[in-house]
Amino acid sequence: MSEAVREEQGRLVIELGGEIDLDRAPEVRKLLLDCVGRGRDLLVDLSQVTYIDSSGIASLVEALQRADRAGLGLGLVSVSAEALRVFELARLDKVFAIHSDLGSALAAAG
Repeated sequence: MSEAVREEQGRLVIELGGEIDLDRAPEVRKLLLDCVGRGRDLLVDLSQVTYIDSSGIASLVEALQRADRAGLGLGLVSVSAEALRVFELARLDKVFAIHSDLGSALAAAG
């Protein structure tokens, strides 16, 4: 799994890649919650995610809940086909704001 965090127009962009499974979910969870703690809206780029299981999804859901409680936005960007299928099966594509690319996500966020 790979990860990177950068700032774009006042928002934190978190790039995740590779497999997000039971072994890697705890570090993804920590990264996401640390970023929520920075008090900025988040965009999570999943374009390089090749596999995500329920533990990875749970980490994203927890981060979304924490962001909501803190009055912050959390959106998903460029979700890979593999990951999008999991979100659709769990009907989480209706819960998360999913953007086709970073430009549209930044424009939507205002």
